[in-house]
Amino acid sequence: MRPLVLALLLSASAAPALTLGATGCAGQSRPARMREAASELNLNARFGRMEMASEHVAPEAREAFFKRRSVWGGRVRIVDSELVGIRFEKDDSEARATVAVAWQPVDDGDLRTTTVTQTFKDKRNGWLLVSEEVAGGDVGLFGGKAAAPKDAPKSAPRKNQFDTIRLGQGEPTKPSGDDSAP
Repeated sequence: MRPLVLALLLSASAAPALTLGATGCAGQSRPARMREAASELNLNARFGRMEMASEHVAPEAREAFFKRRSVWGGRVRIVDSELVGIRFEKDDSEARATVAVAWQPVDDGDLRTTTVTQTFKDKRNGWLLVSEEVAGGDVGLFGGKAAAPKDAPKSAPRKNQFDTIRLGQGEPTKPSGDDSAP
């Protein structure tokens, strides 16, 4: 009989904790719920979990959301994304999140960054993404051709960073393009 009494006592003492845990999210402020929705959307999108990310996208914006990210994992590799800031508008029922995304084209090793502005609205079932646009940085995150850096030479031959030093000789020599020994 003691195990039954102990089980009843444990379940009775755990009930307030379970109730508190279940209502914990309901007690969050609007800004906290917005930050959580934006963070979950961008974290899931970063790791290719688009179905989970789309839970935070308004139904009318989902098709465009998937289309913009169709190159992710194929031609574009997402390295990192960071929620930089959130600004509330229209009596706190609309918010703009700024996200910095670090990425690489798979055929190029250069790390690129793009800043995206996402617009969220507080709907009946939580904060949902309704639109987004590239606010700055490199082109190509959502498709299209990534531009080469402006100061990069177009097909200039690669130069050695250091002179060649051969053991047994006192002075460095410039490579002549011929690999034969002097």
